[in-house]
Amino acid sequence: MPGGAEAGRPRPGAWDPQRAGFVLGLDVGSSVIRCHVYDRAARIRGSSAQKVESLFPQLGWVEIDPDALWVQFVAVIKEAVKAAGIEMTQIVGLGISTQRATFTTWNRKTGNHFHNFISWQDLRAAELVKYWNSSIIMKLIHSSCRVLHFFTRSKRLLAASLFTFTTQHLSLRLAWVLQNLIEVQKAVEEENCCFGTIDTWLLHKLTKGSEYATDFSNASTTGLFDPYQMCWSRLLSSLLSIPLSLLPPVKDTSYNFGSVDEEIFGVPIPIVALVADQQSAMFGECCFHTGDVKLTMGTGTFLDINTGNKPQQTLGGFYPLIGWKIGQEVVCIAEGNAGDTGTAIKWAQQLDLFTDASETEKMAKSLEDSEGVYFVPSFSGLQVPLYDPCACASFMGLKPSTSKYHLVRAILESIAFRNKQLYEMMQKEIDIPVTKVRADGGVCKNGFVMQMTSDLINEDIDRPVHLDMSCLGAASLAGLAVGFWNDKEELKKLRQSEMVFKPQKKWQEYEMSMENWVKAVKRSMNWYTKI
Repeated sequence: MPGGAEAGRPRPGAWDPQRAGFVLGLDVGSSVIRCHVYDRAARIRGSSAQKVESLFPQLGWVEIDPDALWVQFVAVIKEAVKAAGIEMTQIVGLGISTQRATFTTWNRKTGNHFHNFISWQDLRAAELVKYWNSSIIMKLIHSSCRVLHFFTRSKRLLAASLFTFTTQHLSLRLAWVLQNLIEVQKAVEEENCCFGTIDTWLLHKLTKGSEYATDFSNASTTGLFDPYQMCWSRLLSSLLSIPLSLLPPVKDTSYNFGSVDEEIFGVPIPIVALVADQQSAMFGECCFHTGDVKLTMGTGTFLDINTGNKPQQTLGGFYPLIGWKIGQEVVCIAEGNAGDTGTAIKWAQQLDLFTDASETEKMAKSLEDSEGVYFVPSFSGLQVPLYDPCACASFMGLKPSTSKYHLVRAILESIAFRNKQLYEMMQKEIDIPVTKVRADGGVCKNGFVMQMTSDLINEDIDRPVHLDMSCLGAASLAGLAVGFWNDKEELKKLRQSEMVFKPQKKWQEYEMSMENWVKAVKRSMNWYTKI
């Protein structure tokens, strides 16, 4: 069994098949924090969820209160275990999936945080991103790496020649913190500062400060990690004046990270998986083979393809990440994303265009088309393939005859059009044949979006019975670490498909609408002069 615990510490009290046991899968998302209790058949026996409140202290800033998140995290575990009708003593392992590149810093001695979590959606470093990407230093790095790549054909040098910063990398947001918060600067100088993404911070809290680590999947999404060398990048940390000593040790994804302090739940539950949410969903969907594709439509859209055991460098659309590391096994993925999917639907609901998101499918299907109305989903800028943090969200083509039904259909169509954009970019940049496409996330409940996406990309899309794949992925990785499940073959047999969407129209039937939508997107770009 290739469990990460075997590659690191000894297994935490390996699961005894003679007694009933359960694993916990948690997902700390951008909108919701969820906990599911899973039995050996991967059935959900109890659940709990709470909304995550985002704070917006300034235009473009997005934060989360760490203290509020901690209270919610503990509460959802207790509530889920209670809902399952079991005791804490029956939990054999805990797996934690978290939103990526959201971070805080805290006092090493007291454990008190210096500032709120700065979200992956936060745009406060937009000016720094612009400055660095146009700097002479970056131009020199790009040109010298291009020359060296020409002679060596090194993929690592190709990656360096193409690297650009984005607002979603936490690297420049961390650089912003180090430049602007005096308390953090002082703590760094005194070597009394801890830095961590949500997984690292939760591990620190759960173990009352005795454990401090992250995993390869989370580290690889920071923009400070070298996936070719499998370590923190000395070049980037030096460039941005971020001390390497500030960054936590990186461990396997399925690994014995220690146990929850007994005072929190009454028993020392083993923490045996830390994983980034998209990689966790990929694992939960059993996308274990090269060419397997996962399409997650949650707060944002994330399209990931399994690229095998080596990072795949592309020419500027999809970025290489570590999917997971379990013992000697390293799985790499390439990813592209769009920032606003569920957020667009939630926004429309707040405007009273509908009462419940489940109504939107029927509303869209009641019309032949959106009557020339187009929506640009860009509350947090545009990502792949346009990379414009200054783009605005907008409706275009409004008429006196436009009803809320047209607006809703235009929003759902924009999600499918973004999916098509991402998929086209993936096919163009990743020289790996697609083997299967699986979808998850709350928005994939919407049959209109699913069918239109299937038509546009001309692929079957498999939707699972349970959509919380980040929870299942974290639980699966935890279960492997303690021998609750034997191997990935067993997990594949447990996965349940609810529906497969097959192409019903040729994508050319949407071609003119998509061209007009692209035109609307271009007109929404560079709207904000300063963020």
